[in-house]
Amino acid sequence: MKKLLTVTLFSGLLTLLRMASGFVIAKVVAVYTGPSGIAMLGQVQSLIAALNGVVAAPAGNGVVRYTAQHHEGGPQACAPWWKAALNWICLLMAVMIPVICLCAQPLAILVFGEPRYFWLVIMAALALPFSAANTLIASILNGQQQYRRYVGLGIVSVLIATLIMVVLVVRENLNGALIAAVLFSGISGLVMLLGVVRQPWCRLRFWWGRASKTELRGIGVYVVMAVTTALTMPMALLVVRNILVSKTGWEQAGQWQAVWKISEVYLGVITMALSTYFLPKLVSLTGSDAILKEIRSTAKIVMPIVALLALGVYVLRDVALTLLFTEAFRAARDLFAIQLVGDVLKILSFLYAYPMVSRGATRWFMAAEVIFALLFIVLSYFLIGQYGVHGANTAYAVSYFCYLIFAWANVRNFSR
Repeated sequence: MKKLLTVTLFSGLLTLLRMASGFVIAKVVAVYTGPSGIAMLGQVQSLIAALNGVVAAPAGNGVVRYTAQHHEGGPQACAPWWKAALNWICLLMAVMIPVICLCAQPLAILVFGEPRYFWLVIMAALALPFSAANTLIASILNGQQQYRRYVGLGIVSVLIATLIMVVLVVRENLNGALIAAVLFSGISGLVMLLGVVRQPWCRLRFWWGRASKTELRGIGVYVVMAVTTALTMPMALLVVRNILVSKTGWEQAGQWQAVWKISEVYLGVITMALSTYFLPKLVSLTGSDAILKEIRSTAKIVMPIVALLALGVYVLRDVALTLLFTEAFRAARDLFAIQLVGDVLKILSFLYAYPMVSRGATRWFMAAEVIFALLFIVLSYFLIGQYGVHGANTAYAVSYFCYLIFAWANVRNFSR
């Protein structure tokens, strides 16, 4: 557990920097445009999460798993899996970038309700190769357990990306903030690429070439899972915000987005630590008993931290809203309680659901992601109509309670 705490500390520093970067943009948008601008920023971020999630799908958990399994054999042993990942990335980009550019106006209408922001969609498409590089490099460093380099490069990339974003926000206000949200991951990817270009494993012979069917199929399992994730929760959030806008207006949607943003950021410390430490650890274990033991021992460390963080956010919610947003967001203070309960349930459910990823249980994972994203949308539709903006938080908490029951009840099935 000492290693978990160390990884949590390092990843926490990186997450705090990312948090500061995100809130610099959010603060400026809040000052210049109020809650409606925050809601627009949330829509852009959900779109970017979906697009990046699809194109970077081959570069995520699959690369972490197979790098962790083979890194003791050196780059030569990992190269077949890296080539397979790059083959998948090139295929996805060749399809996605032209399609996104051609469908820029319909996507802009889906996200903003109007077509005039189509240029943001095109910009997001053109930044996808660098976003994929960001995920790929981070996954390799994670799989090799080079946590210090992983966090160090992450910190440098965030600082540089934040500096560029601040300039954009100061010069262009809302448009600058939206551009910054679109380009953040791509800028980080460029910095990460420059930071590892001299590493022994960063040689063309380890990356370029035809991959065998075995490696393509192995990475393909994770592509399916990552694409499912990219097209479920981010799209579910887009739909829920649209429901909020239609039933309560952009102002109330912005109040909800402010609470979601605070929740998302403080949980980022935990989720990054879990993806950095927990996933490679589960990959190395065999048998459902060993996996359950690891889940329980990790939960004893992680869950008290999550509960304390949630309690701290609730107690300091007025301070957070004032510092991070403006007085126009004061009404959001009443939205925290149920949201924070949902946060605790979310992390606990993740602990029991991670074996689906570590074992490549594709059918279980896809079914869970689709069913519970739909549950979140359906519950939101009815509860927002009944309780207004509070209904979205209630739907969030209830859907993750159901997810927890599902993951806990089936953990042995997808740990085999």
